[in-house]
Amino acid sequence: MYIRTPRLEIFPQRIQENARAVIGLCHSHGIQVAAVTKVMSAHPAIVHALEKGGADAIADSRILNLQAISNIGLDMPLMMLRIPAPSRAADIVRCADISLNSSVKTIGALSQAAELLNTRHKVIIMIDMGDLREGIWPDRAVDVVREAAKFPRIEVMGLGCNLACYGGVIPTTENMQMLVELRDKCRKATGLPLNILSGGNSANLPLLLAGGMPPEINHLRIGEAITLGRNVLDRSPLPGTRQDTLRVVAEVVEVECKPSVPIGNRGQDAFGGYMEFVDRGIRKRAICNIGRQDVKIDGITPDDPGIIVLGGSSDHLVLDVEEAHTEVQVGDNIVFYPDYGALLAAITSPYVQRVVLRG
Repeated sequence: MYIRTPRLEIFPQRIQENARAVIGLCHSHGIQVAAVTKVMSAHPAIVHALEKGGADAIADSRILNLQAISNIGLDMPLMMLRIPAPSRAADIVRCADISLNSSVKTIGALSQAAELLNTRHKVIIMIDMGDLREGIWPDRAVDVVREAAKFPRIEVMGLGCNLACYGGVIPTTENMQMLVELRDKCRKATGLPLNILSGGNSANLPLLLAGGMPPEINHLRIGEAITLGRNVLDRSPLPGTRQDTLRVVAEVVEVECKPSVPIGNRGQDAFGGYMEFVDRGIRKRAICNIGRQDVKIDGITPDDPGIIVLGGSSDHLVLDVEEAHTEVQVGDNIVFYPDYGALLAAITSPYVQRVVLRG
């Protein structure tokens, strides 16, 4: 294969090591893990790494990704993370064994689709525990669970919640215990076992490590903590994981010594913003062949700590290389480590080559 720039270098073995560490931690506390592949667009090498790393299920938020995973031939359940659109009910039932839901209307559509496909579909009812993204308000939980259970092709598996996404609400012993108590209330009112309590995502791991997770929480949906080895509450390294699992590589196309502040009257930049510049005098600057159409430029960290990301346009990344540890020349490859947003953009961009590497 011709390897070009810009590219995203993927190290499945390292991701597998992270999966073993994170999933092993969860399993030691009686928690099953649905490994999330959405930030990697369900790349087959990553899916297999998660499988080998001990995942109990694979989860994604995109129908296309789940359809692709279905064709890999995994012997484990597939979960739809994004609450389904009723118009896509048949697609959801075809590609996912279980989905997260908050609408009785949608659950009814899933049941109808399952009837036509002569199968059953499992659902987890999502509860909004304060993050204000998806989920029914807690006082409606009993009614929604009761209504969902009436559909002939639906199996209500339990309750779930999502935190630290939209509102940034941190998982705590208190809000997890509220979910446990709500499940107990629904059990008593409906007679359903509701065996799954899906307490959230990677943001729940610090609580688990601190010993504050209620033992009734028995399921988590984990992506970034495995893929990037990060504590998602502050992006610090997660104990027992590595952070060199993926790399963005761009090529230097220009090196020039230039002023550090633009010269002339200034207006908006190409994206309608106004940048602030620090006058550091004449500095050696490099331009790389990657830009905002390819990656979140404020979400990449150079491997060389002497290089500073200054900014960029849709097609160009501007770097300060005055204090680079090695001399930077045109044609050099510069390595960056992406955060979640940068990885999401890079893996989705058709202009960034994906390269799977050993080691």
